Amino acid sequence: MGFQQGLSGLNVSAKNLDVIGNNVANAGTVGYKSGAAEFADVFAASLTGGGASPVGLGSKVSSVVQQFTQGNITSTNNPLDIAINGGGLFRVSNSGAITYTRNGQFQMDKNGFIVTSNGLRLTGYPATSAGLINTGALSDLQISSADIAPLATGASVSGAKGVVSQLNLDSRAAVPPTTPFVYTDPTSYNNSTALTVYDSLGSPSTYSLYFVKTAANAWNVYSSLTNPAGATTQLQTPPAKLGALTFTTAGALTGVSSFTESSVTSAILGTGAAAMSFPVDFTGSTQFGGKFAVNTLTQDGFTLGRLSGFNVGKDGVITGRYTNGQSKSLGQVVLASFKNAQGLQPLGDNNWAETSNSGTALLNTPGASGSYGALQSAAVEDSNVDLTAELVNMITAQRVYQANAQTIKTQDQVLQTLVNLR
Repeated sequence: MGFQQGLSGLNVSAKNLDVIGNNVANAGTVGYKSGAAEFADVFAASLTGGGASPVGLGSKVSSVVQQFTQGNITSTNNPLDIAINGGGLFRVSNSGAITYTRNGQFQMDKNGFIVTSNGLRLTGYPATSAGLINTGALSDLQISSADIAPLATGASVSGAKGVVSQLNLDSRAAVPPTTPFVYTDPTSYNNSTALTVYDSLGSPSTYSLYFVKTAANAWNVYSSLTNPAGATTQLQTPPAKLGALTFTTAGALTGVSSFTESSVTSAILGTGAAAMSFPVDFTGSTQFGGKFAVNTLTQDGFTLGRLSGFNVGKDGVITGRYTNGQSKSLGQVVLASFKNAQGLQPLGDNNWAETSNSGTALLNTPGASGSYGALQSAAVEDSNVDLTAELVNMITAQRVYQANAQTIKTQDQVLQTLVNLR
């Protein structure tokens, strides 16, 4: 009798409808990967070996596999929403228990850890206090709210640049009528410019440079400093000067082009900070027959900085932005790849666990190779469910279910005919 075949067909058809229904239910679930039921036929073993024309016993569900294909990426307003564009999964930790997910809807908890909606912590490479990524160890990623300490102008540990100025001095200018130089007397100098410098406590002061033509192709440079209290001090008293610039007849700077400003004492600053000493570099400056112009005027100091925001780069590096205009790396997201992603065990809540079938997680940074996709911040990966295809599959599964029910009905009619034989 074909009851067993028809019953198995009803069972697998119902299972297929379950899988399709689950896909449809999760069509709006971020990071969801659609499932597909796979079936196999069933044959009974023979005591004497395989028959010449065996009749099958129906069908069974051999497995339900998830399709790890790319979902669409949708932009959001949350900078901690992260979408993976390509392969890989996020690695998350629950008190040391590691699971994996494609759902990049993250948020920050009260301790600054980046967590999922269920409180699982995103893991990656931490950063040192200096902003260097430590790729030697994995840890739960935490956004540090610590301030960036101020840096005095010219005190950069990566090589002091101090003040850098590139300008053009007018070769047509005349020697000032008033001598010696006094910063309060505009007739004692030709041109001036100014910028803000910072002391060891991060307090800003206005540093001014003055240019005095002394002869054809020769200029003296003087300086003054206005401290935070508004008091201005002339730093050189002629004949002393910060330095002298000389130019060729073609207008190019020749000879010494960098000088050291070492006249800013603690008393002049008036803030309790250490005395300042920094280079002032005029490399690239010119003397042409054109108006005085400042093309570059920078310095390498900064004041105290507080975290004002952050973003996640394509390579997973979390970069913090600070109120003093500085930026610093706060950590780096890592991705996990598996030889057999379909061997992962679904845990619900958009999480998977590693199994012997999936293989060991292979960790690397986003975009490192074809197995690791790039990240996109303020975006999420939508479910990869094709709703139109699922609805068509649902109709097909329904027809298969009806056909199997019909075989049972037909077998029942045949059996009834046999029972009625006299």
